[in-house]
Amino acid sequence: MMDEFEVNEVEGFDPSEWHIRREGRQWTKEEYEKRMYQAPEKIEFVGGIFVGEEQRLTVLAMLLENLGIDKAVRLGDLADWKAAVAELGMHRKS
Repeated sequence: MMDEFEVNEVEGFDPSEWHIRREGRQWTKEEYEKRMYQAPEKIEFVGGIFVGEEQRLTVLAMLLENLGIDKAVRLGDLADWKAAVAELGMHRKS
């Protein structure tokens, strides 16, 4: 059940700018300054949290950089995480 969009196709969002790892980490001073510029100015609820996919993905990436993947996978159903990763792997091979 691949999403209707690819993350790398969202205008204004570049997945390669983020360094998401299993373990979270603090940002360097330079990263902090860049991230604060990238962050949405305020939380707005317009068809979901924040105005669009770019803002949602930016906030998600910020949280994942700081908290790490290992914490994220503890939220939700493990079977869903496994299925999503397996489908992504199959999608990338084709």
